[in-house]
Amino acid sequence: MTIFTLVVLLISIALVFDYINGFHDAANSIATIVATRVLTPFQAVVWAAFFNFVAAFVFGTAVAKTIGKGFVDLSLVTPYVIMAGLAGAIVWDLITWWLGLPTSSSHALIGGYAGAAIARVGLLRGFGHSMEALNLTSKGEWPFTLKMIIGAPLIGLVSAYVLMVVVYWLFRKSTPSKMDRYFRKLQLLSAAAFSLSHGSNDAQKTAGIITSVLFTSRYLKTFDVPFWVLMAAHAAIALGTMSGGWRIVRTMGGRLTRLKPRSGFCAETGAAISVLLSTYMGTPVSTTHAIAGAIVGVGSIQRMKAVRWGLATDIIWAWVLTIPAAATIAFLSFCLLHFAAGV
Repeated sequence: MTIFTLVVLLISIALVFDYINGFHDAANSIATIVATRVLTPFQAVVWAAFFNFVAAFVFGTAVAKTIGKGFVDLSLVTPYVIMAGLAGAIVWDLITWWLGLPTSSSHALIGGYAGAAIARVGLLRGFGHSMEALNLTSKGEWPFTLKMIIGAPLIGLVSAYVLMVVVYWLFRKSTPSKMDRYFRKLQLLSAAAFSLSHGSNDAQKTAGIITSVLFTSRYLKTFDVPFWVLMAAHAAIALGTMSGGWRIVRTMGGRLTRLKPRSGFCAETGAAISVLLSTYMGTPVSTTHAIAGAIVGVGSIQRMKAVRWGLATDIIWAWVLTIPAAATIAFLSFCLLHFAAGV
């Protein structure tokens, strides 16, 4: 296989991952607005997809650069490492989508990338040196990103909880039905803000991987994200969102806690704050974690029993398993490529 053919294949696989990310994480953008019946499912996915794409023109490429060169030593990366890493992320995303669990495509990508790099270094230098593939120093992205696995849902939870307190105080003399008339309209804005944040953070991750492919294949002299790569990544995630992820919509929008337009508005706004703050800092975070934390925040303000903690526990376990599971699949994928094709 020529380098050009391999690069085209990898870019195609990366865009497929981005598309899967779109329909896997579509639930994050539209679950609350569908659950509160502000929009129909079709209207909601069109609304979310539009703002997923618009994000390409609003935010920079800091997250893309973090994903591309912040976690793995680029000098040890080959196109085949990226291929195995994408395989790990895609397989884990499809498994959790089938099970209806809202896991993180972001962390699946990070885990897959790391697992494939560990496999290559292990086979090259011996498995005692395999962790040399990762940027584990304080200057690398691992410490802060791992902290944000807890931090993102907590920021979403606290932001949504505080917003609910403010909403109840401002509308303390209004009836619930009058409140919902206002927030059915306002929820269009909060859903747009969260879809914008989803596109700003998640599409950049795929853009970072494609840029890594181009850089390690020497089609780029410096690690700068080309404009066409950014456009392609945002278009793929928007198309994926249009496809919808209805299994996960049901979990996020109806099973975790009951939502009203006012609580849906607060959940989406709280999650958007969490993700946009992370995008500003150039940190890849999970939009899934952010919105799940925000939904728990608005549910718990009424009473703790309003949240289905058994389901929340299942979701947390899926979060914990995502990086090691995707890394394991990618590790095995690279070993298979190595022994079957000698890469």
